[in-house]
Amino acid sequence: MGAHAAPLVRPCPPPHSTPPLLLTLLIVFSGAVVSFDSPDSDALLKFKNSLGDVNDLASWNPSTSPCSGDYASWNGVMCFSGNVWGLQLENMNLTGEIDLDSLVPLRSLRTLSFMNNEFDGPMPDFRKLGPLKSLFLSNNQFGGEIPDDAFIGMASLKKVYMANNDFTGKIPTSLAKTPRLLELRLENNQFVGRIPDFQTGLKVFNVSNNRLEGPIPENLTNMNQSSFSGNKDLCGPPLESSCNSLSSPAEGKASPPNDPNPPDSPNNNSSPLRIAIVAIAGLIALVAIIMLVMVCLRSRSRSRQTPRLGRTYSSNNSTSCQVNRVEPASSVETSQNTTRKGEQGKLSFIRDDRQRFDLQDLLRASAEVLGSGSFGSSYKAVLMDGQAVVVKRFKQMSNVGREEFHEHMRRLGRLRHPNLLPLVAYYYRKEEKLLVFDYLQNRSLASHLHGKHTMGKGGLDWPTRLKIIKGVAKGLAYLHSELPSLILPHGHLKSSNVLLDKSFDPFLMDYTLVPVVNLGQAQQLLVAYKSPEYAQNGHTTKKTDVWSLGILILEILTGQFPASYLVPGSAADLSSWVQSIIREESTEVFDREMEFTKIGEGEMVKLLKIGVACCEEDLEIRLDLKEAVEKIEQLRGE
Repeated sequence: MGAHAAPLVRPCPPPHSTPPLLLTLLIVFSGAVVSFDSPDSDALLKFKNSLGDVNDLASWNPSTSPCSGDYASWNGVMCFSGNVWGLQLENMNLTGEIDLDSLVPLRSLRTLSFMNNEFDGPMPDFRKLGPLKSLFLSNNQFGGEIPDDAFIGMASLKKVYMANNDFTGKIPTSLAKTPRLLELRLENNQFVGRIPDFQTGLKVFNVSNNRLEGPIPENLTNMNQSSFSGNKDLCGPPLESSCNSLSSPAEGKASPPNDPNPPDSPNNNSSPLRIAIVAIAGLIALVAIIMLVMVCLRSRSRSRQTPRLGRTYSSNNSTSCQVNRVEPASSVETSQNTTRKGEQGKLSFIRDDRQRFDLQDLLRASAEVLGSGSFGSSYKAVLMDGQAVVVKRFKQMSNVGREEFHEHMRRLGRLRHPNLLPLVAYYYRKEEKLLVFDYLQNRSLASHLHGKHTMGKGGLDWPTRLKIIKGVAKGLAYLHSELPSLILPHGHLKSSNVLLDKSFDPFLMDYTLVPVVNLGQAQQLLVAYKSPEYAQNGHTTKKTDVWSLGILILEILTGQFPASYLVPGSAADLSSWVQSIIREESTEVFDREMEFTKIGEGEMVKLLKIGVACCEEDLEIRLDLKEAVEKIEQLRGE
């Protein structure tokens, strides 16, 4: 999935129903595969025909079912409990009309995204799909007026994105009356008239760069100014212009006939006032510059005594001496609405349970280089109050837009699992990004497997290694469950990206980077792109994460470090490494530094077979994630 993916709503479980036998069994007679006969597949195939020949939908094959449990086998389809609950057809150059009638039979359909395509003409009548929760139409060429009743009956709508189109006319009042609406993006269109009085508790709202006018409704005054910019006739809070001053002579408009001192009159005393204001502003600016220089010199003087993250980070950073403020707690939901001018110097926090600090605090913190990974360096930063965090610096995300990056970070911030390292905050700049995580003292799994051991003479024992694998599998399964629209919910699973706490519980990090990393760097650096399927046909699937899990299992059991195989273009070598493990005697391949009992040895053999099954080059034979997790959970550590 590209960097412009829409934020999606997790569905509620659909009503229970017993599927017909043909939905769950693949019947084979004489080598011929019988087509699946399901309402969902029929509806989708009919919809596909209305779009013409689309290469990205080649996987929509009548011989396969679109859904298997929560996993989709058709590109762009999102599944929940065996039903189609969403379509995410983005960046496919789709044109023509959207045939909604063919989608009506999809009873569980709750989210639609056609972002970043070339659809034009009037907006389709989405009332035919009344239960929709999310509708994403941004970055197309839709145009014309939207009927005022276009959203009547769509009481479940939570997210509507229609930015960057050519819509005209007034914003439909039926949209303002949808009772559950949380996010609305209408910027960069040609809407006119007043903003309707939205009654819901909107969290994200943007109508910038339209032709709207009049006062901003009172219940929208808590939004950022940038949400309304580019509408010169809007007035009232949070804008600085009051509604009774839009026709002020100072705005450059014509003076009333009875004005004795028009703007160009020599008797107008506003010119001296302007000169005085400019002079005062210049003096204030000069004082501010002097103070800023003093702060920088003082910070530099301190940095000579103690290693600081700011010195390390600013070696190639021309903006290292900025004065910054703390991002308010509400920025989790409203960072899309922050002004571009203000964003440059702020840390954006996405966790409410962490103590706030600003970027300057971070740059002043004492720093320790933890290592240099494929994406850049990682630092341990200890703040003045003793709080320790990990700061990761990324330069391979320059192609992702500001809004898309903010949205993806908020998406990650909503993830909660005991085996995921929480993302605490982030810093956005076009050239590079900083991600701030919790710090774990026990470092990475790779350092324990291949570096100095901390558990005594024998290193990691069998029960501990199994405990780590079980935690990794659970964390990976959670990502696949919570991010079903992503082809690679993790994409970069390896031993150096598994951190351990003092109890040796594992925490996944560097997960879900694919949507924000530049494609070229992703293909070169992310582990998922070293898989056999990518080497053979240039594609990845949800089973690619399973392949990475299998490699990690084999690394943990054997103690061998596959990093030397993970170089660009060497997927075949990694497959050869797997084959070399298979050829050895099962009891000889295990890490000799791993302590285990006779009973443990039997369980280790079972895990070895699971790892090998996860590394099958044939996707049809390779285990799916759900089955792999179930098999791992059955293993015993003692």
